[in-house]
Amino acid sequence: MDFQTSEDTVPSAFVTEEERRSLVGRPPATGAWRDGDPAGDREFATISNFKLESGRTIKAARIAFETWGELNHEHSNAILVLHALTGDSHATGKASKQHPTEGWWTDIIGPGLAIDTDKYFVVAPNILGGCQGSTGPSSLDTNGREFGAMFPYLTIRDQVNSQREFAHLIGIKTWFAIIGGSMGGMHALEWAISYPDDLHRVAIIAAPAISSADQIASNSVQVESIMTDPQFKDGNYYDEKPGFGPHRGLALARRMALLNYRSANELNARFERTWQSGVSPLGGGGRFAVESYLDFHGNKFTRRFDANTYITLVEAMNSHDVGRGRESLETALGSINAKCLVAGIDSDRLFPIGDQQLIADHIGGQMVGGGLQVIESVYGHDGFLIEHNIVGPLIAQLLES
Repeated sequence: MDFQTSEDTVPSAFVTEEERRSLVGRPPATGAWRDGDPAGDREFATISNFKLESGRTIKAARIAFETWGELNHEHSNAILVLHALTGDSHATGKASKQHPTEGWWTDIIGPGLAIDTDKYFVVAPNILGGCQGSTGPSSLDTNGREFGAMFPYLTIRDQVNSQREFAHLIGIKTWFAIIGGSMGGMHALEWAISYPDDLHRVAIIAAPAISSADQIASNSVQVESIMTDPQFKDGNYYDEKPGFGPHRGLALARRMALLNYRSANELNARFERTWQSGVSPLGGGGRFAVESYLDFHGNKFTRRFDANTYITLVEAMNSHDVGRGRESLETALGSINAKCLVAGIDSDRLFPIGDQQLIADHIGGQMVGGGLQVIESVYGHDGFLIEHNIVGPLIAQLLES
């Protein structure tokens, strides 16, 4: 079905009547994968008594993950691929009833591709706090109820620590490479600083070293849009019937986020002031095409994501600061000794190119290309998901270095 195609991997386009009809019907209270649902390609590993930076403990922290390729005898060919805010473990492969979206890096990961699964053992976990199999707000607590808003506060470092413990559970002590874009790039950067001996290469794509006030402000408005939805009910909505969850607030948050994920030039060139239909939006009750685009993708999103999870993960992103608790941000970046790819997108307005330049200016490891790699793209932040003909060769260059 069309709504299973990830909106994160296609250019902006006009919404067709067929696409609009595909979303007829009430969205579920949550789009999360639920305990007891078919696993699909997911595997699971459970970390016992996982302690967080806050001092709280998750008694059984489950990590859902997918793998491709074969781990060699020396366990030296493993690559960790880390997803963005609304991604999951399904980094490559087709959509299905078990996996609501097509793989978000299908053109990057696979036999003969940049991350060659004939050569490497590729692992993609759903991050702790996520909603596609890993323990998060939509998971059941020890009382058999969803955590909801009672799920503990997470930081980027908590998530990296969980990834490290998960890696040990599946028998990997050292990664050939760790690769991440956007929020996944935050994780990759934190890995390289916190555990420098656990990886040989790292790719940080379209991610910052610290979440800025501007980024936190944008996140706060998105969180507020969810929490003020009357159907949010303080996070206790999981037993509600379809159509009675906080889908309007979640869809609004997604619409706001999309404005940062795409560039102004792309939206202006793609839509201009075009009407969605023959009905005038100038007082006639019609809509501009760009309005329908945002509305459609907001509605799609509610069918594959969870409102409490969105809040949990956005707040984790707000925690990101590699200099926190360390001598300085510059000192932290200088401690990295892995071979590095640092790439940014020239039209990115979520994490502008200056964010990646800061990393490149202070990073300690040997850098692919000798410095920051600039991806020229009209697509803005989502360029790291779309421009596979540019991103793929950069990653391949890192892996071959």
